[in-house]
Amino acid sequence: MEWIMANWKTATVKEIVWWNKRLFSLIVQAQIEPFKAGQFTKLALVNEGNRIARAYSFVNPPSHADLEFYLINVEDGLLSPPLGQLKAGDQLQIASQASGFFTLDEVPAAEQLWLLATGTAIGPFLSILQNEEVWDKFKTIHLVHGVRKKEDLSYRDLINQLMERHSQLKYVSLLSQEKNLDGLNGRITTALEQKSLEQYFAVQATPNNSQFMICGNPAMVKESCQILLNQGFRRNRRSEPGQITVEQYW
Repeated sequence: MEWIMANWKTATVKEIVWWNKRLFSLIVQAQIEPFKAGQFTKLALVNEGNRIARAYSFVNPPSHADLEFYLINVEDGLLSPPLGQLKAGDQLQIASQASGFFTLDEVPAAEQLWLLATGTAIGPFLSILQNEEVWDKFKTIHLVHGVRKKEDLSYRDLINQLMERHSQLKYVSLLSQEKNLDGLNGRITTALEQKSLEQYFAVQATPNNSQFMICGNPAMVKESCQILLNQGFRRNRRSEPGQITVEQYW
């Protein structure tokens, strides 16, 4: 995520949803400028005159009035722990203008769209999947979510609802630290290299039929990108369209 120069607005907490001891969603209400699905903004708290700010992607689609963000409660973090302690009615600051290019208008149309995310980086994909544009642009969409344990698989109800409404959406989880009875085991990078994802969905991904959007920690993004490059895919650039679009998320 690249930093943005912020014009700060006041946001009011509507709800905080704790998924487990580490993961929570912060839902706020604020008057901000329109944004695109897949973009991010900055949230901030002021402590003793010092503004502490971090970038977070929207989970909600642009059409929703409530603004939702998916966070990990970082131990000894400067912002996530106090954000997690907020209550309904409390206030924080939000940048009025969103930023980022991890959006569908940067991705060429294709038969298949692969959305690869680790941890809280599934957030921008949920925003994209709740927007109608994606369903007209791709015939099949594969959502892949890699986490450590089953308890980290948040938003399953929302994903199931999206799958019920859109038969073209396919989903698989990967667990790296415990047995997965409903998906795959291991890491996304390994599954990508060994083509386990293609085997799971019974499809073949080629540069002629697929687009990849990858969102996660920098190491995962770098390794996944290199694996796809080795398989003949290319980075997607405005001057030279390819098949790989990435967002580093931490």
